Amino acid sequence: MALFRQDTKIEALKRTPLFEGLSHKHLTEVARLTEDLEVPAGSILCREGSEGHELFVIIEGHVGVTRGGHEVATLGPGEFFGEIALLEPVHRTATVTAQTPLRFFLISDAVLRGVLDTDPEIERTMLRTVARRLAVMSGDPTIA
Repeated sequence: MALFRQDTKIEALKRTPLFEGLSHKHLTEVARLTEDLEVPAGSILCREGSEGHELFVIIEGHVGVTRGGHEVATLGPGEFFGEIALLEPVHRTATVTAQTPLRFFLISDAVLRGVLDTDPEIERTMLRTVARRLAVMSGDPTIA
């Protein structure tokens, strides 16, 4: 069941750095892949150390992010987590728990891979975005 309008998802995806370079057409394509969910407070969305397979985008509510049992962040509407898991199977670096009733959408790696196989321009744009972010974050002047 759809909880969110398509334009709500597109706007949220625009704010996700992994998708920032995509055209409106490509954002619409990715937005169609999402699964809308709502969970009660206390629900664990992902557990530290488990393998990640999806990106989460929060529309309503808040989550707590803990690492080694210590709270390191609180995320709310418009924020996201898990984007690297869309490109590479990685272990989660934190546990994320709903602090309030939560409404969000997610994109799984398997579903995204399907669209990347049919539209390689999306993948190229995403990879360029990741490369730019890594270059900036590394601070290494030889990368530029």
